[in-house]
Amino acid sequence: MDDLERFEKICRAMAASAFYPHPVEKIERCETHISVVFLTGSWAYKLKKPMDFGFLDYTSLAGRKRMCELEVTLNQRLAKGIYAGVVPVRRGDGGFSLGGPGEIVEYAVKMRQLPDEASLSRLLFAGQVRPEQMEKLGEHLGNFYRCAERTPAMDEYGRAEVINVNTEENFRQLEPFVGVLFRRDPFDSVRESSRAFFRDHGRIFQRRIEEGRIRDGHGDLRAEHVYFLETTEIIDCIEFNERFRYGDAAADLAYLYMDIERLGHPDLALRLLDGYVRVCRDHGLYTVLDFYSCYRALVKLKVSCLTWTELGEGKRKREMESRAVQYLLLAFRYAVQFSRPAVWVLCGLPGTGKSAVAGAVREALGIALYSSDETRREMPEYGDHAGPEPYGRGIYRAETRGRVYARLLALAQEELKKGRSVILDATFSRRKWREEALMLADDRDANIFFIECTSPEDVLIERLSKRRTGDGGRSDARSEHLAGLSSEFESMEDLPASVHAGIDTAGELEASVREALLKAHAMKRLQVEELIERL
Repeated sequence: MDDLERFEKICRAMAASAFYPHPVEKIERCETHISVVFLTGSWAYKLKKPMDFGFLDYTSLAGRKRMCELEVTLNQRLAKGIYAGVVPVRRGDGGFSLGGPGEIVEYAVKMRQLPDEASLSRLLFAGQVRPEQMEKLGEHLGNFYRCAERTPAMDEYGRAEVINVNTEENFRQLEPFVGVLFRRDPFDSVRESSRAFFRDHGRIFQRRIEEGRIRDGHGDLRAEHVYFLETTEIIDCIEFNERFRYGDAAADLAYLYMDIERLGHPDLALRLLDGYVRVCRDHGLYTVLDFYSCYRALVKLKVSCLTWTELGEGKRKREMESRAVQYLLLAFRYAVQFSRPAVWVLCGLPGTGKSAVAGAVREALGIALYSSDETRREMPEYGDHAGPEPYGRGIYRAETRGRVYARLLALAQEELKKGRSVILDATFSRRKWREEALMLADDRDANIFFIECTSPEDVLIERLSKRRTGDGGRSDARSEHLAGLSSEFESMEDLPASVHAGIDTAGELEASVREALLKAHAMKRLQVEELIERL
C-alpha cells in the first residue's frame, strides 16, 4: 500500500463519528491541494497530504510531524488558545483511532473549530464590519510585526533580486494560461510594469531592509483567516516554506489589503492601513504597497488557474475562470497605480504646517520637493528684500508670485519627464495655478493630489508669530499677511474628491503625515479607476 492509499484510508476513518474520543455534531471534510481538514463541531483536525510539490515536502511521516508542530507554534503568535497541539493517529487491531493503542501512522493538528460567521470574509459579505474594527485589526497586526523575529538571514528575502525571482516565477507559471483563461494585453502590461519597477525603484527594497521591515510574518494573510471573536484571531500562517513567510511586513499586509478590496470594501482596506501605520510609523509602506498588492493578486491568479486545471466541468470550474479574470484585473489596476508618477500639491494658508508635512512626505517617499519659499529666494529681486513687506508688495506682488508658480510647475515637469513623482509646497490660493497643475499632470500622464492643509485661525497666528524670532520655518509670510492671503484664497471645493482632500494640521505632525499619505492613496485609486474606465 503506498502513502496516498494509506492516507485516503485514514481520511475515510476520520469521516466516521466513532473515530473521535469526544462527541461529534457532524463531520465536514474540507480539502486543499496540500491538506485535508475534518470539522467535527467543537474541534477541527488538519492532516497534511504525503506529497512533494517542490515548495513543500510532506512525503515522510517524521517530516509531517515536524511541520504539524511548527504550524502550531507559529500560529500561536496570532491565534491565542485556538491551536491545541498535535495528536497522533494510530492503527490498532480495531482500525484507526485518535488516542487508542497501536502504531502511529499519521499526525493531525488539533484546533478549536471557529464559527464561519465570525470570519472577516463572511462579515464583509454581510456588510457587518465597522471601520473601527479594521483600524484595530491594523493596530493588532502592527504590534505583531513590531515584535516578529528579524535576523540578517531574513533580510535576504527583502532584497530586490530575491523578490524579482518570485515575481518572474509567477509570470512563467502563468504563461500557459494566457489566451486560455485571460487576455494577453493586461498580462503583458503587468509583467512589464513589474520589471520596470525593479529597474527604476529597486533602491526602495534596500531602504526597507535598512528600516528593519523584513520580518517572520504570516505568509497567507487573507480575510477568510481572520476571525472577530472576543479577541481577534488569525489562523493558517504558512509553516512549510520560509520563503513564503519571511519578507517585508508590507508584503504580508498587502495580501489582506488586496483581499478586502477584492471583496468590494476599499474604504475598510484603508482603515486597516491607517491602524498599521499608526502603530509602526511605517510611512514608507506606500512606496511598495501597490507593488506588493499586484504581486499578491498574481499569486491568487496562479492559484485560481492551477485549481481550474484540476476540476471537471461544472460550477466550481466556472467560478475559477471568473476568479482568474478578477485577479488579473486587480493586478492590472495595482500595476497602473505603481507605474504612474504623481504630483503632490501640499497647499493651504501660511502657518498650516504644509511645509513640515511636505518634508515628511518627501522623507517617506524619497521624491523631489520644490517649495515656493525656496523658489522665491532664487529670484533676482529677492536680493533687494530686506525683511517682511506688506502683502501685495515686493516679493508678494502678483507678478512675482506668478513667476514663482511658473517656475514650480517647470521644475515639476522635469521630474515627470523622467517618470518620477514630485512634491510642490505652496499656497496655491488661485484657481488658475491649480488648473495649470492639473493640465501639467494630464499632459504628463500623471496622478495629482491636492492636499489642502487647514488649521484654526488662532493656531495659524501663533505659528506665524514664531517666525519673528526665527522659530517658525523659512517662510517670509507673517501674521500681518494672513488677512490678505485669506481674502484672496479661492475655494478648492470645485475640485473633485479624486484630486482634492483636506487634512487638519493642528495636531501632531505624524498624524497629519499619516492622513496625507492615506488620502493620497485613496485619490490615486479613484484616478486610476477613472483612467481604466476610459481605456
